[in-house]
Parts: sequence; structure tokens; C-alpha cells
Amino acid sequence: MVGVGLCRGEKLAPRQWGGLMLAFGGLVVLLRPGLSAPPLGAALPMIFAGVSWGLYSLRGKGATDPIGVTAGNFLRTVPFALLLPLLMQDRASLSYAGLAYALCSGMLTSGLGYVAWYAALPHLKAGAAASVQLSVPLLAAIGAVSLLGEPWTLRLTLAGAAILGGIALVMVSSPIGGPASSVK
Repeated sequence: MVGVGLCRGEKLAPRQWGGLMLAFGGLVVLLRPGLSAPPLGAALPMIFAGVSWGLYSLRGKGATDPIGVTAGNFLRTVPFALLLPLLMQDRASLSYAGLAYALCSGMLTSGLGYVAWYAALPHLKAGAAASVQLSVPLLAAIGAVSLLGEPWTLRLTLAGAAILGGIALVMVSSPIGGPASSVK
């Protein structure tokens, strides 16, 4: 996302580059204890998902109707969602409760998150949007602490401070001689 923004003429001030590096470093610290090279068959779909999310976000910068665009995107996934149980019918079991949880998780919580993201994107430059994305693993870790009883650790505190501090540097800094780069 940062690369596309730079190609489109967006500029990052040195402080913003520093913020990106600080946030990325915090992410590495957060994930480092479990960091190991995954098998290529598992890594490629995750790389594809990350690139796809970046493209999805870049396309969302032009969205004028976040609810309509998100609803259209969700409707286009229905054929794939209906095909999946057929492909896995010998390995999967369906229940009404499981289906209800999946729909609630997918349509409600994810849908609302995508609408909020698409509503925010027009106000963010690509570099700022990319930096905000670095908060997602931190939010998941905080969710694990609050919802699953995971311990709050010094590593989580330090990594969280670096991630959030780096994002703040990107969001509040402006390139030399120009308006704030995070707001149009």
C-alpha cells in the first residue's frame, strides 16, 4: 500500500517513515516468539490474503457508499460460500448454531468492520492506511487477553506502545512543506 501511494505521488515525511518502521518493529516484537518459517503451502495463501487486503483497501479509497459497496462485495462472495460446503461435505458437519455463528461473525461483525474501514479510507493516504493495518494483530492480542484470559505481558505492552506510537507518528506528521499527509 505504501508503494502504491508513493507511485501515485504521495509523500512521507522522515518522521512518518520512522513511524512506519517503529510500528513494524513493534509488530515483529509482538509476533517474534512464535515466528518461524511456515511451510510454503501455508505461507502463499497468507501472502495472497495480505496482498488482496491491500488491494481491497486501495480500491476502497474511492468508495462513496461504504454500506452499498460492502453489501455488493459480500453478495459476490455468496456463490463461493455456497460451493465450499459441497467441496468439503465428507469432512464437514453443519449445525444451525454453527451456521448462525458463522453468519453473525461474517455478516454482522466483519460487515460492520468493512463498512467502517471503507468510510475511513477516503480520509487516509495509502501510507497512513497501511500503518493503521499494523494495529490489527495488536487488537487481536488485546482481544485474547480480555476475552480468552491470555496473560498481559511486558512484551505485549512494549510491542503495543511501539505499534501505536509508530501509527501516531505516521498520522500526525506532515511532509516538509505540505499539508498533513493523513488527511485530505
